[in-house]
Amino acid sequence: MRERFRLPYPDDQTIAILTGCVMAEVQRRGFQYQVTTGMEQAIAATAAWLNSGEKCGMLYCGSCGNGKTTLMRAVRNLIAYCKAKDIDDKTLTLHEVSAKEVARLNRSDYKEYDKISKLPMLAIDDLGLEPTEVLSYGNILNPVIDLLTYRYDEQLFTIVTTNLEPQQIREKYGDRIADRFNEMFARVVFKDKSFRR
Repeated sequence: MRERFRLPYPDDQTIAILTGCVMAEVQRRGFQYQVTTGMEQAIAATAAWLNSGEKCGMLYCGSCGNGKTTLMRAVRNLIAYCKAKDIDDKTLTLHEVSAKEVARLNRSDYKEYDKISKLPMLAIDDLGLEPTEVLSYGNILNPVIDLLTYRYDEQLFTIVTTNLEPQQIREKYGDRIADRFNEMFARVVFKDKSFRR
């Protein structure tokens, strides 16, 4: 079994650092961080996942504008912070790509698509906005499904954000992928209203 990523901090320290990363990400976008119970719970669940090593992936789902991508980018910044301070593997970086870009690369730049598929750490933003099937030279391709299947098989660190509800994931991607999601991903459902004005 592949050794899974774990942070070298206790939960309370991970929560504090991750909260600071969320605040910095919100401020970077020119806004002031609003403390909500929902975001505090999402941060705590994410910290527990990062410290546990139990599941190789995290799924953030919920409606638009309530912090899923912000938290995903905060995790990216947390990993960069830890890499600079306390993690021996200096190659670890959380790369971010949109689901639409995954579908586009599968068709237009397969070498880059393959490279992204195999990255040790990957965040896929906005799952569900991409076409499920892509036609290439008469072949029907399923770029995001294939990428996630590969990452499931290899147990690679993966974060996914989506506006889809769990049942909608099953409807769009099928029982096989939904079942693998259940095994692969810890899940946080964001219930806050949109922070966007």
